[in-house]
Amino acid sequence: MNIDYKVVDFEMPFLEDLTSMALDLWPDNEYMHLRDSFEKYSGEEHQKIFLSVIDDLPIGFIHASLRFDYVEGSDTSPVGYIEGIYVLPEFRKKGISRALTHQAERWAIQKGCVQMGSDIEDDNQVSYAYHLGVGFHEANRVICFIKNIE
Repeated sequence: MNIDYKVVDFEMPFLEDLTSMALDLWPDNEYMHLRDSFEKYSGEEHQKIFLSVIDDLPIGFIHASLRFDYVEGSDTSPVGYIEGIYVLPEFRKKGISRALTHQAERWAIQKGCVQMGSDIEDDNQVSYAYHLGVGFHEANRVICFIKNIE
C-alpha cells in the first residue's frame, strides 16, 4: 500500500512532534534536552533535519550533520553524517526512511560531501538492515570502554 507523504525541511512548529519521535529513538535522553538541542540545530549551517509528513503530521525524521573530524571508514572531509533517523512504527517499510536518507544525501552533496557516515548500536539489527538497504557498507566495528577514575 502506497502512502502519500512528503519530505520537508524541519520548521519550529514541528518541534514538539520531532522531540517526541526523537525520544522514542533515544529513550535514555530527557525530553527538554532533546527539544533544546533540536531548537539549537535548526539555526546551524552544519546541521540539517528533514521531516516526513502526511497532511502536516510528522511521521518520521532524519537528523544529518557535517562532520569535519575523522569519520570511521571515510577518506574525505567533510562527511555527511546521519545522527539519527526514525519513522513511526505504523509507517515503516514503506520507503520513508529511504526518501529521508536520499534527501539528507542531496543536502550533504550540496555542502561538498562525497561520503555519508552513520553508526548504530551493535545489537540494533533493524538499524543494521536499514543501513545495508539504503546502500551503506560496514566500515569497522569498535568496542568502546569507559572507567570512572578518582
